[in-house]
Amino acid sequence: MLNDIFREKIVVRDNFIYLHKDSEFENQNHTNKVFSEKWAKYEKTEEKEKLYKMQKKWYLKLYGFESENDLANFLKTKKYIFDAGCGLGYKAKWFADLSPDSIVIGMDFSDACIIAANNYKDTRNLYFIKGDIAKTPFKDNVIDYVNCDQVIMHTEFPEITFSELTRIIKKGGEFACYVYAKKALPRELLDDYFRTYSKKLTNDQLWELSNQLTELGKRLSELNVEIDVPDIPLLGIKGGKQDIQRFIYWNFIKCFWNKELGWDTSVTVNFDWYSPSNAKRYSEKEFKNIIKANSLKIEYFHKEEACYSGRFKKY
Repeated sequence: MLNDIFREKIVVRDNFIYLHKDSEFENQNHTNKVFSEKWAKYEKTEEKEKLYKMQKKWYLKLYGFESENDLANFLKTKKYIFDAGCGLGYKAKWFADLSPDSIVIGMDFSDACIIAANNYKDTRNLYFIKGDIAKTPFKDNVIDYVNCDQVIMHTEFPEITFSELTRIIKKGGEFACYVYAKKALPRELLDDYFRTYSKKLTNDQLWELSNQLTELGKRLSELNVEIDVPDIPLLGIKGGKQDIQRFIYWNFIKCFWNKELGWDTSVTVNFDWYSPSNAKRYSEKEFKNIIKANSLKIEYFHKEEACYSGRFKKY
C-alpha cells in the first residue's frame, strides 16, 4: 500500500526508510547538523513530556481545532498523513494514535527521525523517512493532510518547499503550515547577523550561549518590572506597558525562559533559535502571498507575536 504513493519502489525495514544523506546547500547541511545535535541531546531530558503536552495544546490553537477530539475526527477522514519535518516524531505518533486507520509518515533531514523510528517502532500505522522535505519522494496529489509545523523556515528555500508540499496534496486535501513572524528591526538585524556568525561556532559554544541567554531571560523575568514603552514605528517597536523581559525579548534579543517548561527546555529553545543557519521570518502579507501563489484556500488562519499559521485547502 505504501508503494502506491511513492514515485519509485521503496523498501521498508521495520518502520524506517532512508532516502537522502546530505543537501547540496552548505546552510542546509549546517542546519541539519545542529538539529541532529539538538534532538539527540533533548531526547535525554526528563522535561520533554511537559514540552510535548504544551506543544499539542498549542497545535490545536495554531490550526483551528477546538479539542483533541476535534483533531481526531478531522484526521480520521484522511488516509495518508505526512508530518514534514517531524523531529523526534511525537506529533506523528500523536496523529497515528488519534487516527489508527490512517497511514502516518514522518520525515526529517536530521538524525531525529532515526530516534523517532526506534522509539515508536510498535505503532503499526507510523513510518519514518530521513530526507529533504523540499524534495519529497511522493507522487503528485497523493497525501490527504500535510503538517509542516515550525519547520519550513529551516529549509533552504521555504517558498520552494511550500510549493513542493502543495504538489503532493490531493485535491480537497489540506496543508497545515507555520512560519516565524518578523520582529522589530533591531531584533531582526541581530538574528540575521548571528545566522552567519553561528556557522563559525562549535556546538559546545552554542550550548554555552544558550545557557547564558536562558539565565538572562530568567533574571529579567524575576525582576517583575513593567515599563511604559513609546511607539517607535520606524524600528517596529510597539508601545504600551510591557514586562521588561518581554520588551527585550521581542525587540532586541531572544532570551527565552519559561519556568513551567523548565531549564533544559528553555535552553533548547534558545539553541533552536540561534544555531541553525536557515531560519527565515515573514510578514503576514508575505505569508499570505505564498498561500495565494500556490492556489490554496485559507480554511483557518492564526497570528500572534511569534508566528503565523493556518490550514489551507487544495482545489
